[in-house]
Amino acid sequence: MTFLHSRRHFIKTTAAAAGAAVCRSLSFPGRVLSAQEPLKLGYLPITDATPLLVAYELGYFAHEGLTVERPVMVRSWKILTESFLAGKFNLTHMLFPIPVWMRFKQKIPVKVLAWDHTNGSAVTVRGDSKINTFKDLGGTQVAVPSWYSMHNLIMQLGLTTQGLTPVIRPQSAALAPHEVNLFILPPPDMPAALLGRKINAFIVADPFNALAQEKFKARIMRYSGDIWKNHPCCVIVTHDRLIQHRPAMVQKAVNAIVRAQTWCKANPRETAHLLSRDGAGYLPLPETVLNRVFTPPDAEELVHPHWDVARIGFQPFPFPSATRFIVDQMKQTRVEGDTAFLADLDAGRATQQLVDDTFVRQALDEMGGLATFGHSNLEKPFTREESVEIN
Repeated sequence: MTFLHSRRHFIKTTAAAAGAAVCRSLSFPGRVLSAQEPLKLGYLPITDATPLLVAYELGYFAHEGLTVERPVMVRSWKILTESFLAGKFNLTHMLFPIPVWMRFKQKIPVKVLAWDHTNGSAVTVRGDSKINTFKDLGGTQVAVPSWYSMHNLIMQLGLTTQGLTPVIRPQSAALAPHEVNLFILPPPDMPAALLGRKINAFIVADPFNALAQEKFKARIMRYSGDIWKNHPCCVIVTHDRLIQHRPAMVQKAVNAIVRAQTWCKANPRETAHLLSRDGAGYLPLPETVLNRVFTPPDAEELVHPHWDVARIGFQPFPFPSATRFIVDQMKQTRVEGDTAFLADLDAGRATQQLVDDTFVRQALDEMGGLATFGHSNLEKPFTREESVEIN
């Protein structure tokens, strides 16, 4: 390896909700979804959800013979998690650390089926800010969307690598020059909070970085894919129960999602239009904002232009090396709430228990393999080395 959610009460409320759901047998309802019933999809209004939305809108689910209801938009990770636990959604996208927490802390049999996208996030600062690197964040207030998020993980990795100390305190508390205060802020509130100088920076999924650029002349300090090359962020998850009782249904759903990713990769402008309020209206933003997300960054915006990463990319295979890295980093990342479950969690065993790549492997075989998505390791196509570099 190269190594040079909702609000502050998210974990407490979600943990309580999860526990209550398990006690009421709501996390996995007793009745198994029949082969004739429609699949129900949930999503947050972020570009992380793109393949799910495209697969539905372009009829890829229907082409597989599946009946799928129009995806339902919710406003927070808390609501999405609770709805999934209650069986309101059979398939959804989630920030990768959330299913880790669900399976190993809350003992909920959730499975990761595939990556939904790669990269797709950024650290954003005001246009007039003197913050240009992680080192410049000392003594500042930084918003993240969830404690169990890739954003929190990447932010703290950047800070600690530069000798800074992440802390979790009230915003009114004094900070030493080497401390950075992290707190939860809903993504839609982040651009306005930055403009109003209530925060100094935020890290979140697009389109909120693009919105801040477009509307408030904010500046991208660092793209997440320029820190961890082609990293996973949101993943496709479902229940173990659905896999056990309706494997053919799961396979067809994954086929559609992989096909959607190939389309998104080949048609970035069309994807932006489809998602926007000028198109099918899945995201409440104009096409001009979303075009920023689906346009590659200029070389001068990047620390590693030779990595040739997209602002948001698409590659569905869940490389085990990335899952292991996430679990290991979660052990070193500060969050609110009890993290004792991570202490003895072996990254290798956790990867095997959490991820089921059977369906995505078959889908990729039918689509021409990982080479379709630019992966060039022909001898060992399902392995890669994680490249993480802060600078």
